[in-house]
Amino acid sequence: MRLPPPPGYAPDFCNDQYDNRRRVADVPVIMARWTREAASTRARLVGRLDLAYGSDSAERLDLFLPREQARANLPLLVFIHGGYWRALSKSDFSWIAAPYVERDIAVAILDYGLAPRVPLEAIVRQNLAAIAWLWHHAARLGLARERIVVAGHSAGGHLTAMMMAARWREFDARLPVKVVHAGVAISGLYDMEPLRHTPYLNADLQLTLDRVAPLSPLYMRPATDAPLVTAVGGDESDEFKRHNREIGLTWHSVLRADVALPGENHFTACERFADPEHLLFKTALQLCKEQR
Repeated sequence: MRLPPPPGYAPDFCNDQYDNRRRVADVPVIMARWTREAASTRARLVGRLDLAYGSDSAERLDLFLPREQARANLPLLVFIHGGYWRALSKSDFSWIAAPYVERDIAVAILDYGLAPRVPLEAIVRQNLAAIAWLWHHAARLGLARERIVVAGHSAGGHLTAMMMAARWREFDARLPVKVVHAGVAISGLYDMEPLRHTPYLNADLQLTLDRVAPLSPLYMRPATDAPLVTAVGGDESDEFKRHNREIGLTWHSVLRADVALPGENHFTACERFADPEHLLFKTALQLCKEQR
């Protein structure tokens, strides 16, 4: 028998809280800016584009490196894009890499299959596979595999938390217990239950009650002591603020900081991650620079 949605999870409420494109009037302007800056970044940075970490056509990543290739053992920032697991790609977020690469951080931006073609469980596994691939190939790529920081925005924030909750040796026995050494989750989604009641999303995600817990970081604990930094825009919906607040409470043992983003909406919150003048960038850079 189908259970009724809990109080507060009425479909109209959920659509209102989670439809960020409807809540932010200038999304087309923001997206056009991202496309422009991403193309410019790919043109000027040293990049190894479309590296295959798996056999599916979507299982690709872009790796951006400092120009002085002689350097080895570079810290690695892995960025996982958002788009509600059903839209956007790594190529929309190349601009994330520039300010980190300029400060001697290698940056990998991941692609993964999109819903509804690929279920969320498989998307999680693809991101696990991408990070495992980077760990295994770190020496050849000039990366320090003991200095991997994972970051993500929106759906990518969810996937970042899932990477921090991962039991890596169960995924690949050749891996250490601690693969991810820090995480930054921006405007993340950690409780999948309300998305099950959000019609415009669940048409593609196809979440059912039995799939909620295995896909919700709020129902889990971090697998290691790797520090987590969170952030959410001050102008985002109450639900996004709730997700951010509750992951901080549930994962309090590893929460390094919750960076305030006053005046930022769901999309500009991501931009602060690549803004060298902003505390969010400075905090992420510090995580990348820390010795492990």
